[in-house]
Amino acid sequence: MTALRTHYCGDLRKEHVGQEVTIAGWVNRRRDHGGLIFIDLRDREGIVQAVFNPETSAANHSIANELRNEYVVQVRGRVSLRPQGTDNRNLSTGDVELVAEGVEILNRAKTPPFYINEEIEIEEPLRLKYRYLDLRRERMQRNIILRHRVVKFIRDFLDARGFIEIETPVLIKSTPEGARDYLVPSRIHAGKFYALPQSPQQLKQLLMVAGYDRYFQIARCFRDEDPRADRQPEFTQLDLEMSFVDEDDVLNLTEELFTSLVETIMPQMRVTKPFPRLSYAEVMERYGNDKPDLRFGLELADLSDIFASTEFSVFRSVIGEGGKVKGFAAPDCANYSRSQLAELTEFVRSHGAKGLLTMALEGEPGGALTDLTPDNVRSVVAKFLTAGQIVEITKRLGAKMGDLLLIVADKPKIVDVVLSSLRSEIAQRLGLIDPNLLAFAFVQDYPLFELNDAGQWEPMHHPFTAPRSEDMALLDTDPGKVGARHYDFVCNGSEISSGSIRIHDREVQEKVFQILGYSREETQERFGHLLEALEYGAPPHGGIAPGIDRFVMILAGEENIREVIAFPKTQSAMDLMLNSPSPVSLEQLRELHLKLSED
Repeated sequence: MTALRTHYCGDLRKEHVGQEVTIAGWVNRRRDHGGLIFIDLRDREGIVQAVFNPETSAANHSIANELRNEYVVQVRGRVSLRPQGTDNRNLSTGDVELVAEGVEILNRAKTPPFYINEEIEIEEPLRLKYRYLDLRRERMQRNIILRHRVVKFIRDFLDARGFIEIETPVLIKSTPEGARDYLVPSRIHAGKFYALPQSPQQLKQLLMVAGYDRYFQIARCFRDEDPRADRQPEFTQLDLEMSFVDEDDVLNLTEELFTSLVETIMPQMRVTKPFPRLSYAEVMERYGNDKPDLRFGLELADLSDIFASTEFSVFRSVIGEGGKVKGFAAPDCANYSRSQLAELTEFVRSHGAKGLLTMALEGEPGGALTDLTPDNVRSVVAKFLTAGQIVEITKRLGAKMGDLLLIVADKPKIVDVVLSSLRSEIAQRLGLIDPNLLAFAFVQDYPLFELNDAGQWEPMHHPFTAPRSEDMALLDTDPGKVGARHYDFVCNGSEISSGSIRIHDREVQEKVFQILGYSREETQERFGHLLEALEYGAPPHGGIAPGIDRFVMILAGEENIREVIAFPKTQSAMDLMLNSPSPVSLEQLRELHLKLSED
């Protein structure tokens, strides 16, 4: 295998019994049984037990007595079956052991700042400071190897379907992509800057103009925005573009790729097939956000019309001011205590709501809803409702006797945000989420534009997304009603990617820039290269860009993408291992024609 070993530690099995082998790795654990010394030796592939007998070699036994956790050692010996009753079912190598005939300490190790051989809670700053030690831990190695397998599968899958992998530059022009650019000052061109790509969006479109037809890249992307659990300043995405396609072509390929990937790499997980294709309006109405977790129900319903005709003045005033009333049913929760209801009320307030209305449907579980009256509804609102209104509310929320109705009244955006979060919270509390299910879906039919707080049009996705052909005339008359040929790809409550069919006509692209408020001069300065390329025979094209980090995080069952990135930044965008970002010398600044402000 190599000069220092013949086998990985984790590869030894019964079929190797009797063979003389050499292994090398880290001491995972040392046990001294009075005479025999047992060393668990660990490498990337697993752990195997080596036995040192003083009667076989006093010198080797003496060296084994020196060994401590994380020492790097080489052991030579003969593979043997473990004595009857001493096998270890928790190890893939648990049937065998290595009877040591030679040992060499390749490197000693200081005592690590945390246990590497135990899966215990460690403060993240300590883990990131000593990331090279953290990455030795079994869980982290499993995650990083899983990531490798995912990327390799993607490359092989796309290669077999005629895609060409092409690298695009990391130093590019600063253009608006929806977040702040990371800027790189030029030494050669004083006062000018490169930008790190937020995505290769325009470059992959230019590759379609260049005739490559099917392009992909495992692309590094950079966005100067506040990190979150599923976001990093630098991240990796599968960037993919195709010529002469429509939405179905892109979505069908994406579904085939991800279905095949999961079935091959994570066969223990189940995938919902076929992937549902839902409209933006539909998911907002039913789930309160455009990246719904479809592993459980708890669907929302609008109750505004019902409460508008009641005597409950609190909700009527909200509706009169343009707000809405929505809710959902928490199954079998009518017996929630006062303290539990107070917890839920505090939860919705922490997410922006003024309060939470609860209605407990007390009665025989499974009883007929037609038996409901204000008398068997425990709620402050019951006295304001007729029996018919109560039955209509329960029907609309799909409730049954014994359920707890959770209702919020506020501005439409607040209602959706709050109930979406509450829906996930209740699903967690009730154990409704299957950790082995991947519920993929596509969300379509987005508007092309949305108004920002200043009343200006912004792209819902990005400015290169094509409008629906039937809405072209509305670009001049009513941009807010223009639909986009845009689609999102979601899984288990996370957005895996966005994509779209792109604009391939210069006039349409210029019209979109005009609606977004760019002057002719700005358009030419920022996008002149793309506009010119569209005049040289640009084919219809479209693509998608799934996030590698976020998807591997879901596959690995992690809650933070830092757990599947080898060297991530902290929540405050710091690299604690390298102590970066860090100051640079005045000489370096001078070379770049920069001077730091003293403000």
